[in-house]
Amino acid sequence: MKINKYELDVFKKASLCRNFELEVCNNLENNNIKFPVYLSAGQEYISASIAVIINNLNVEPLIFAQHRCHSVYLSFGGNIVSLIDELLGKKTGCTYGMGGSASIHSLKINMYGHDGHMGTQVPIAVGACFSSKKPTVVFIGDSAAEEDYVLAALGWASTKNLPIVFIVEDNNLSILTKKKVRRNWNIHDVAKSFKMKAFEIEDDSNQILNYQSFFFKKPLLLNIKTNRIFWHAGAGQDPGKKFDRYSDKLNKIGDQAFQIDKNNKKKIKKLWLKQLEKQ
Repeated sequence: MKINKYELDVFKKASLCRNFELEVCNNLENNNIKFPVYLSAGQEYISASIAVIINNLNVEPLIFAQHRCHSVYLSFGGNIVSLIDELLGKKTGCTYGMGGSASIHSLKINMYGHDGHMGTQVPIAVGACFSSKKPTVVFIGDSAAEEDYVLAALGWASTKNLPIVFIVEDNNLSILTKKKVRRNWNIHDVAKSFKMKAFEIEDDSNQILNYQSFFFKKPLLLNIKTNRIFWHAGAGQDPGKKFDRYSDKLNKIGDQAFQIDKNNKKKIKKLWLKQLEKQ
C-alpha cells in the first residue's frame, strides 16, 4: 500500500495509543492498577487523525475529553511516563495521581481534566472557547451527546460562532445499550438544526481529513462511527467480532507499519516495567 506522510503520521500516533492500551490491559489483569480504567483501544484512529490535522494547521487548541481519553492525551503529545504514573496512582502522574483514567489533565498540551459528570466537558469547553476565543476541540461519546446541557452548549456555540470542533466518538453503546434503544435522532442532525456544520463519517483518517477546511473557522461537529475493543470499563471484551480500524491499517500498510508497531510495543513495555520497579 502506498502511504502518504499524513497517513503515516496518523498511524504512528495510533500505534503508540494502541500499544499503550494493550499494556494497560496487561497491568489491569496483573492487578497493578487499582481503580476503574476506560480503554480507548479501537477508537484511537479518531484522536490520532484529529491531532495530526490540527498539528499540520499549526494550531494549539484547548482540549477537553472524558473517559476513554488516554488516546487523546497521547495523540496530542502527552508525556507517556506521566500517564503511566497516573494510572499507578503516583503523585508524579499527569494529574498527581488523583485523576485516574477518566480525568487526564496536562497544561503542557492544553488538555483539561474531566470532572466526572457525563458530558460536562462540552459546556465547559464551550465556555472556555467563548471567553478566550481560542481554538477548541472537545471529544464526547454518543451517550454523552444525549445530555441536555450538551445540547444547550451546542446551541450556544453556534449562536456565538465559536472556533470549536466537537468530535463524537460514536461506538453505538452506552455501556451495553445501543443507540436505537436510547433515542430516535442523530446528533449530527441536531447540530444542523442549530445551523452548525455537521457530518457523520467513519473513523478513517482520509474521511476525517476531508473536513479540515472547516476546523476552527466556525463550529463543526463530526459524528465519527467507530468500535471499542474492550468493555466500557476494564479489560474484558464483548462477544462478537468487530471491525478494527487500526488492525485494518496495520495490514494494509504492511512491513513499515509492522516495524512501527513492534518498536512501540517494545518501548511502552520497557517504560511500564521501569515505572513499576519504582513502586
